[in-house]
This record gives sequence, structure tokens and C-alpha cells, in this order.
Amino acid sequence: MKGYVVEEEKIDPGHKETRNVLRIVGPVVVVAGLVFIVIGLGSFFAAFGGSGPPRYFWCAFIGIPLLAVGGALTRFGYMGRIARYAAGEMAPVGKDAFNYAAEGSKEGVKAVAIAIGEGLSVAGETSKGKIRCHRCGHLEEEDARFCSSCGQGLTKSKSCPTCRELNDPDAKFCGKCGYRFAGE
Repeated sequence: MKGYVVEEEKIDPGHKETRNVLRIVGPVVVVAGLVFIVIGLGSFFAAFGGSGPPRYFWCAFIGIPLLAVGGALTRFGYMGRIARYAAGEMAPVGKDAFNYAAEGSKEGVKAVAIAIGEGLSVAGETSKGKIRCHRCGHLEEEDARFCSSCGQGLTKSKSCPTCRELNDPDAKFCGKCGYRFAGE
């Protein structure tokens, strides 16, 4: 709690005084609003009893905004206490829900991680001594010049005029320096 007070004083040294004023003024304005509403509505309903037109009905129109303003001031005065209460109620539930979800998904995450690891190792073993076609992804022997699946040339034959790097025949940009090939 001391840490909270220190932080509170860093934000605004007059915070406590403002909060205490709001906690007093807010309920006073609420009570004044209720009094005006009761007077206004009492005058309105008394007029039905034959005592003439309602003379103090206008008080209701003053009381309603006073009630709203007083409620807002009171809410601001107790906002920190309400937020701490709500956090105290919600935090354990959120923690329990997170722990439940984490515990329930632990085996699934483990299985996915194992599958990914096995897939990467199999892919590494499969591609040893082979090259992959950059168009269709088919694996070919290292000495193949064309893809047996799509016919794409597998040798790098497009020379970059800037850095002289050999690129795939249908490359739009140089893989080394980023040069954009003409007509691409």
C-alpha cells in the first residue's frame, strides 16, 4: 500500500484533497438534486388534487441535472476504490482462467513443437544432395538442369549487370544486390 501512496503523490500532490472534496461535494449535490426533484414532482402531482397549477414543477428540471452532476462527482471521488475492488475481484478469476488454459493446452503445444521439429529434420534429410525448383518447389537431383515437374530451368543463368551474380532465369530482382532486371 505504501508503494501506491508514493506513486499517488508523484502524479499529483493535491490528489488526496481533490478526492476528499469530490467525496463530500458529490453526495451533497445528489441530495440537493433529489430535494429539487421531490419538490417539483410533489407540486406537479398536488395540482391534480385541485390546488391550482403546479407552481414548483420547475424544480424537477433543476433537480435532474443536479442529480446527474452529483452522481458523476461522487463516482470520480470513489473511482480509485471501485477500480481496486474490481481488480481484486477480476484478477484471481483471470489468473485461474489463464492457468487452466495453459494447463489444458500444454500437451497440444508440446505435440505441435515435436511435429515441427521432426518435419524440419525430415525436410533437411530429404533435401540433402537435391535442389528445389524455385517455380513449383519440386525436389530434383543436384545435377539436374531442368525441373522434371514443370520444366523450369534449374541452373542460374541470368547474370546481374551490376554485380555479376547469377540468378534464376525468371528472377525479377538480383538476389545479391537487388537490381531490377529490365522488362520485369
